[in-house]
Parts: sequence; structure tokens; C-alpha cells
Amino acid sequence: MVRQKKKQSGGTQDIASENFKAGHRALCRHPMFEPLTSCMWINRSEARDNLCPPDGWAVVTASGYVHVHPKRRADPDEWTYVLAHCALHLGFGHLLQHPQPREWNAACCAFVAHFLDQLKLGRAPEGLHGVLELPAASEKRLYEIFCERGIPEIMTSLGAAGPHTSDMVVAEPRPWIRRVKWDELFGQGLAQAVTSAVEVAAGQIPTLGAIEYTNSAAQRARSWFINSYPLLGALAASLRIIEDPLLCHRMGISVAAVNASAKEVYMNPSAGLSDQQCRFVMAHELLHVGLRHEARCQGRDPYLWNISCDYVINAWLVEMGVGELPTFGLLYDPELKSESAEAIYDRIVTDVRRFRRLGTFRGVGLGDILDSEGSAWWQSGEGMTLDEFYRRCLGQGLTYHYEQGRGLVPAGLEEEIRALGQPPIPWEVELAKWFDSHFPPTEKVHAYARPSRRQSATPEIPRPRWVLPPDWEVGRTFGVLLDTSGSMDRELLAKALGTIASYSIARDVPAVRVVFCDAATYDQGYVPPEAIAQTVKVRGRGGTVLQPGVELLERAEDFPADGPILIITDGYCDRLRVRREHAYLLPEGHHLPFVAVGPVFYFK
Repeated sequence: MVRQKKKQSGGTQDIASENFKAGHRALCRHPMFEPLTSCMWINRSEARDNLCPPDGWAVVTASGYVHVHPKRRADPDEWTYVLAHCALHLGFGHLLQHPQPREWNAACCAFVAHFLDQLKLGRAPEGLHGVLELPAASEKRLYEIFCERGIPEIMTSLGAAGPHTSDMVVAEPRPWIRRVKWDELFGQGLAQAVTSAVEVAAGQIPTLGAIEYTNSAAQRARSWFINSYPLLGALAASLRIIEDPLLCHRMGISVAAVNASAKEVYMNPSAGLSDQQCRFVMAHELLHVGLRHEARCQGRDPYLWNISCDYVINAWLVEMGVGELPTFGLLYDPELKSESAEAIYDRIVTDVRRFRRLGTFRGVGLGDILDSEGSAWWQSGEGMTLDEFYRRCLGQGLTYHYEQGRGLVPAGLEEEIRALGQPPIPWEVELAKWFDSHFPPTEKVHAYARPSRRQSATPEIPRPRWVLPPDWEVGRTFGVLLDTSGSMDRELLAKALGTIASYSIARDVPAVRVVFCDAATYDQGYVPPEAIAQTVKVRGRGGTVLQPGVELLERAEDFPADGPILIITDGYCDRLRVRREHAYLLPEGHHLPFVAVGPVFYFK
């Protein structure tokens, strides 16, 4: 059979598929059916698992799968009617076992057809006639009548599967069944429809079909944070919620995810979360943004860092009693309650194979902290940065939370929020403190051994001068282990060497032991600080093996036993074993592949 095609800008498109998508989209926008359709799964494939009969339109299962005929052509209004028919079977609770399933199916289809005729939604396709009058007011009474008197001929053609065929599959063919409370979802839809009808009558919105409904469980959760939970209210108001099941499926989002750069929170309506569970998930994603977990990754493995942050956030939310724990995608361990995200990450990297199998709210092996590049409004340089904006939102939220007496906050969360409010210490200052701890300022003394110039007023009076003590150079040195592999950028090397030279000169370090390391070790010996960034020729630029350089300095007889070692690398190295005082200097955005014993400084 040749399919009709129509030309579009990107190529050709199947008209039948376009009409089906338009009909499905119209049903999803209807406030009465929005909760139901958000949890329904559509199967329109030509595979064997499609249960729709060859002469039917659609079949619905107890777990919410709607199997649609893959090749049938219809108008969008007709598809809206067929999908609404299947959705009402779920909402009315029709998918139950009965002694006479054929009569029960006919009674349910007649009741649904009568309901759709009164609702004026869509158009019944040819062969699926509507019902103007029913001999009974409920499905159960119709079922009893059909069992006693038989099914009228007109009633056999009301089902979406076609004449004399059941459009309800009560015995789910799949090994598992989703536990969704369809009656509660339909109740939410009825409440939404009434609210929308009142708004239309009041003139607040134009028509029911022209709006996107905004009172979903996720929207209600955000309204609750804005109105009743000031700690996260500012963040909730600043982010946009996206509830598109097709988009979430394409992005691999099973429950929720957040994109701090795009200011978007993705909530998959197919997850079927309750209002309380939505609050928990929403607070989880908001804390990811407010605590700047994306920016604090600092070269760590993004997924393992995401898991570490999830453990910390979920422990705080459980302690604060925000919402209800979801049944899937939750990472919670009471033993990690008092740990920071950085400390948990250091524990996770020791057992990567186990934690790789864990899942976040996005899914197994996927982090719920998304990233987008090139579309950020703050990159223009106008106004405050996004980092400052989120810090201010969470800091002000904490102040309002305490002022309004909204309850206590875990000490760890409060400490992180207040730390975000303080400007970070520049890396130069942190490195200077490390130098001061190992090289305290030398105390000069007065001495007559080398007299200073005499004053012209009193040339006969000799005066002493300031001199350094005779043994001030003893042990006043340190080792620099410089990674010269090909992955180190030349500008980074120049900046690192220049920094070492300036700090050494400022702290009266007479010489520095320099060792270059790539695939081999190159010992430069002792180099004056002023010559480090000028005359030293970097050797190597091959692979990365740093352990031999560490052992060379530790075993050198002319290197002080208590001399510290400063290791400059980009993090692309193996695990190091350093037995003496040491520190690491890394470019910002990089991270060591192991737990560092000494301090780590990140330079820009």
C-alpha cells in the first residue's frame, strides 16, 4: 500500500502519523484528560507486541498501554475520540475481571460512548456510532441487562477495537504491571475541567481548547513552595517547569531532571507521582540548582558527583520532612547523613563498578543535573551572573524561612547555604597560606659586621644594618614536580611556573628543586626562583608518569628530609603515593582521579 506523503521543509512526512499526533496532542491539552494521558503509554508500532486487531482502532490494557493500529488513517478529531474512549476505560475503572467479559465490555463501551456524546469531544469514526439514550444509568446495570437479554446489535460496534471485539485487555500480557490509581487521576481531571470552565466563563482564558493546562501535580508543588516554603520559594519561582512526556522520553528522563543554565526543571508526568512525591522531587532538583552542584563538579566524574550530591540532598529532605519519598530513583543512605558531597564522592570512587549501577531521578547511569552550552542569557555580561542569582535566591530563602518560623533546617544544609553567601577565597591566597606554613618570614637582625653608610650629620657614629641570620638558607627550599605531558597546556605551564617563582621570591626561598615528569623523569636540580619562569626549558611533553619523580625527590640526599613537594598537574595521572608533606596545584575544572591526602589548589 502506497502511503500519502506531503512535502515539508525537512523532507517528507506521513500524513496518517501527523493526524494521529495532532489528535493525541489535542487530548493531552484537555484539562479533563491531561492527568490520564500523562500516564498512558502509546504503542503504534508494527511489532508483534501491538495487540490492536487488524480491523480495529485501539486496545487499552490494565497498566495503561494503548495499542493503536499503526496504519489506519483518520482525522485528528477521530483519533481524539478513540484515545479518549480508551482513557475513559481507565478512568472509570472498567478493566476488571467479570464472568461474562463480552457483555461487560459492551456495557462499558456503551457507557463511554454516551459520555463522549454529551462531552462533545472529538468525532466518532465511521462504524463507532454514538449512543443518545441508555437503558440504564451505570455500567453495572447495563451489564446485568446484557447478561439477561443479550447484547443489542448496535451495542457491538461501540468499542474502539471494532465490532464483536473487546477493546479492553484485563489480563496484562507483560510480566509486570504499573500500579497507577487511574480513578484518582480522573478525579483530578474532573476538578481541572471544572476550574477551567469557571475561568472561561469569567473571561480569564479564551476557550478550553486554546490553553495549556497549568495545574498539574508539579505546578501545584511549585505553588506550595512559593506560598508555604520560603527556603526554596525564590528558586521555585525562577525556574520553568516542563512536563512533556515525549520530550522526557527523548531525553531519557524517567522522573525528573534540572538544567540550571536553561532555568528549566523537567518533570515526567508518566512517572505518576503524587502531590507529596512531587514536592520531594521538586525540592531535590531545586537544591541541585541552589547549591550550585553543577559548578562545583570541578573536573570530577559528572555522574558519580551527581550521585554524591543526591545522597546529601535526600538525607536533608528526609530530615526536614519535605514531601514523600518516591518509590524509585531515590538514593538514600542514613549512614551518609553527616557527610558532605565531596567526602561521599571520595568514598564512591573507591568502588566505581558498584555505584555505576545506581540510578538517579533521571535513570540508571544518567545524572539528573543537565547542562546546556551556548544558550545562556547571562553570558552577555549584563546584570548579575547566574551563580550570584542562585546564591542570592537560596540565601534570602533561608533568612525568610527562619523569620517566618517555618521549621528547622539541617545543620549541614544551613552551613552550605551560608558558605555560598561568602565569596570564595582566591586560589592565590590559599597557596600563599600553604607557603607561609612551611616558610615563615625570616627575622632580620642588626649587625655591625657590615656597617651601613654613615649619616652626613654625624659621620663619626657607625650604625648597624639589617642582615639575615647566617643559617637562614638551611632547609629553606621545596620541590616542584611539574607534569609536562602533552595534555598540559602551555599557558597553564607558564602560569604555574610564574606563580611558583613569585611566591618563592616573596618568601626568601633561595632555590627550588625542579623535576619535570612525563613518560620519563628530568631532574633540573636546584634553580633560583627568579630563573624558574624565564630560563628553565621545559622537557618532556609525552605521557604522564609522576610516581618516579616523587620517589626521586624523596630519596635525594641533597634534598631536606622535611622539604615539602608541590605537584603541578592537570589530573590526568595515576594514583600517587607521597610520604612527606605535599600539595597539588590543578587547573580549575580538573580533578584528581584519587583521594588526595594533601591540600589541592585550583588556579584559573
